[in-house]
Amino acid sequence: MSKEIDLDTQPSGKRLPWFLTITGLLTIGGLIAMPFLAGEPDGDKMPDMVRFLGRFHPVILHLPIGIFSLILLQEMLGMLSREKSPRSILPIFVGAGSAVVAVVAGFMLYHGGGYEGNELAEDHLWSGLGFACAAVVTMIVRAWSLAPVASQAFYRVLLFGSVGVMGFASHGGASMTHGSDYLTAYAPDPIRKAIGLEPKQKKEDDVKAKPLEEQVVFADIVQPILNKRCVECHKEGKSKGKLRMDTFEMLVKGGKEGSAIEPGSAQDSNIVIRPELPEDDEEHMPPDGKKGMEEHELAVVKWWLDEGGDPAKKVGELKLTDEIRTAIGKLDLGIGARVVAVQKVVSDLPTDDLRATVAKLGVDFPGGLNFESQSSANLTFTGVSQRKNLTDELFTKLSPVIPKMVAVDLSATSITDTSIAKLAAATDLRMVRLSETGITDASMDTLVKLKKLESVNLYGTKVTDVGVKKLIALTNLKRLYLWQTAVTPEAIAEIKKALPAVEIVTGI
Repeated sequence: MSKEIDLDTQPSGKRLPWFLTITGLLTIGGLIAMPFLAGEPDGDKMPDMVRFLGRFHPVILHLPIGIFSLILLQEMLGMLSREKSPRSILPIFVGAGSAVVAVVAGFMLYHGGGYEGNELAEDHLWSGLGFACAAVVTMIVRAWSLAPVASQAFYRVLLFGSVGVMGFASHGGASMTHGSDYLTAYAPDPIRKAIGLEPKQKKEDDVKAKPLEEQVVFADIVQPILNKRCVECHKEGKSKGKLRMDTFEMLVKGGKEGSAIEPGSAQDSNIVIRPELPEDDEEHMPPDGKKGMEEHELAVVKWWLDEGGDPAKKVGELKLTDEIRTAIGKLDLGIGARVVAVQKVVSDLPTDDLRATVAKLGVDFPGGLNFESQSSANLTFTGVSQRKNLTDELFTKLSPVIPKMVAVDLSATSITDTSIAKLAAATDLRMVRLSETGITDASMDTLVKLKKLESVNLYGTKVTDVGVKKLIALTNLKRLYLWQTAVTPEAIAEIKKALPAVEIVTGI
């Protein structure tokens, strides 16, 4: 019978050291050859299995880090107490083996994860390979140093060196994940000065606020939005898709898909196109359920781009609409932003007269008329609770506040085309529900004038192809409900062709 190799005890003769030596040297050769044999990384060509296994790298890497840290601590305590180290090769064997597995997984992640051209990722790859090779060499030396008369000095030198390389590789990985400034972001100024960094920016309370019109649009408003939503994954040391978004110059330079911005055209700019894709689209940004730009933030970025995308112009030099003024007023630029505070847009707050009018109308429309938010003068209206009691005559009482309406729900009420004609005054209307009402194609002539409409519900109405086709002019339309109407599949196909982004619900 052959004798089993026991890694927990002193090796018998030289069988185990020779076995580990040959196996270890072959492993080191394979690790060094791996990058050269694989060539340049190209995530688009990698099989899904490579990408799948690569994602385990952040999980596996903690095992060798923990093991080598414990071994180092054990050796240091042994040196201080002048006691011999425990005579076992098992810990270093597991540590070196897990280091090799972590590096192979990291290599798969590097080739399948879109890190092409990322210098920090490349440095991290080679430092990780260096640690794995050093770990294997340390294991080999440990195996030979277990002889009763063998010196531990060389083994300890290699162990300390391996841990040093491990620390360097770990720092590179942390910099890729959190950014190169992760450790120094909150360092006090004396420490920053000692390591050659610029002093921290002053806190918001120490900086004098600027009037809205004097703020530089890109530096004071747009860049803080990008810093908050995008820069975490697109900055120096962590530029996914080879794209950096931490400076205007880097936005212009772009990444794998070209320039990130197209000054003068928001619709052709990648920083707008990608966030507006459906969330289940592989190209949608940000990925993995991370919170992207909110509607008002995206509106400000698009406004800046459509106004020319000039990095030097101030707010007062661009056309500032009430809509954009309101969007800027909603921004939360956070600590460290160059702008201290965005002026409150008083004109957007409900006036006392408007509040009084809404309160008075509450008698005829209990619970139906409400402000969009506490800081907005926009109104929403629903007549669902009144249903058939809501007639054209009653709806007329809402005329004074119709211009302030942004959402209207008239489902299952008695209103007709006469009431819909009054909605022409609601120029900011974004949503209207007219399901199961007596409206006809005549109401489409009113709706087509409301250019901000995003959602129209015509379920169970008498509208036909003739009327619905007019809605093709609504370029902001996102959802159209045509279930149980007289609209034909041919008309639906025509609308879909003209407005491919619109979701048309037909109940089929």
